[in-house]
Amino acid sequence: MMAELRFTLPWRKLNLFSVLVFLIVIFPISESEEVSGFCSAGFGEGCSYSTKLLIKGGTVVNAHHQEIADVYVEDGIIVSVQPNINVGDDVKVIDATGKYVMPGGIDPHTHLETEFIVSETVDDFFSGQAGAVAGGTTTIINFALPINGSLTAGFEDFAAKAKKSCIDYGFHMAITKWDKEVAKEMEIMVKEKGINSFKFFLAYKGALMINDELLLRGMKKCKSLGALPMVHAENGDAIAEAQQTMIDLGITGPEGHALSRPAVLEGEATARAIRLAAFVNTPLYVVHVMSIDAMEEIAKARQAGQRVIGEPIAAGLVLDESGIFDPDFTIAAKNLMSPPIRKAGHDKALQHALSTGVLQLVGTDHCSFNSTQKALGIDDFRQVPNGVNGIEERMPLVWNTMVESGLITPSDYVRITSTECARIFNIYPRKGAILAGSDADIIVLNPNASFKISAATHHTKSDTNVFEGQKGKGKVEVTIAGGRVLWEGGELKVAPGTGRYIEMPPFSYLFNGIDKADAAYLSSLNAPVQRFKATA
Repeated sequence: MMAELRFTLPWRKLNLFSVLVFLIVIFPISESEEVSGFCSAGFGEGCSYSTKLLIKGGTVVNAHHQEIADVYVEDGIIVSVQPNINVGDDVKVIDATGKYVMPGGIDPHTHLETEFIVSETVDDFFSGQAGAVAGGTTTIINFALPINGSLTAGFEDFAAKAKKSCIDYGFHMAITKWDKEVAKEMEIMVKEKGINSFKFFLAYKGALMINDELLLRGMKKCKSLGALPMVHAENGDAIAEAQQTMIDLGITGPEGHALSRPAVLEGEATARAIRLAAFVNTPLYVVHVMSIDAMEEIAKARQAGQRVIGEPIAAGLVLDESGIFDPDFTIAAKNLMSPPIRKAGHDKALQHALSTGVLQLVGTDHCSFNSTQKALGIDDFRQVPNGVNGIEERMPLVWNTMVESGLITPSDYVRITSTECARIFNIYPRKGAILAGSDADIIVLNPNASFKISAATHHTKSDTNVFEGQKGKGKVEVTIAGGRVLWEGGELKVAPGTGRYIEMPPFSYLFNGIDKADAAYLSSLNAPVQRFKATA
């Protein structure tokens, strides 16, 4: 019970004694049992695990259908979805009458426990995922960075960190250099480690940025492996020049960050990546689409039949750049991310693109730092750690912004917060659906309940929240992950080590027909041309 109570309080209010007691409860020392971070058989009292569960009377919503039905769960798997299921007394019953029963959210873009140039993100895999649970997210895909270019070392480092997870998770892997060893390791990541996506940074010159030659080589290797290339699309060379211009002009505050990364540079890099993907004939995933400029490039490519996925994030959908121009440094710095949050108007355009299918799913780019970490750049915006929160806030914000406003339906909401992510990364219908045989990752959302976001009440570690004061309707009242009730009655019931690593197979639906297109291209070349040598 103490492990459950511990999460009703904000992280920073815990004293050392409380932390020690918590660790003793979660990690009981026994000669007969390894202290691994996992709950014991039955998942333990703190995990609130029942092998049998009935969610009764709610409106079950999938990406293409909704109906009033009961959902019966056994041993972490959905067994049946139909009206009026009768069960025995040994089954925990949750009344969802008048509420929506949906697949748990899948966040395709997080940076937990990640060292980012000048500091490490404040949320580890446990604290970040605890916040995710409170917001209705039951699976995350976190970016793993190589160590000195080594993918294997990077994977092992993040796999060790993630052992404290309380929900299921997968990894994307970043590529920061190119040689034969990296190419060989990419094969290992896909064939042995369950990774089916690789990220290429076109920004952060001198740190993570790669050039076009590396991008081309990486895209070709991804295609051969059935893995999805992903890009952070900003022109890093131009940004480096613009940053120095800002410093020369005496603009050293956070506003210099936004001014040195205009939307045109996001649009240029997005267009370049799209054209190179077309040249290679591979699908492409553009992370954190923040501007009209980038969105329009994706729209043109998709209209032409190219397989390009565009991912906006919660911050880009609901905020504008006014925060980064705030005279209070702490407020301005907490809004600093890359690409920047744009001027008012971009948010509405991204919402429209999401509602019409130009953009396909919503992530968070949860890369959270506290005010002390952000203050590292108080005299130079280039030293402010880049990133905002969102892992806990995404689900209610997207509901309020997109569904409550009438832009999309509840089924569309399921698609953009869960199902499409599962399809893209090839874990559907295990994830992203309320279907018999699917994992019991389920939320109960009350469309009439209100929420208000504040750093004083959120469950992640930062002392600030970029969405401070945001209000709306649509609140997740119950979160179930793997059949475990982890959030109910405003109380978290999570324990470290209960999350599972989810391997993601290669060759998702995005690769269907790629081989035929390649064959058609080769047959259309009419080359090489047979020529006769000229006679003397």
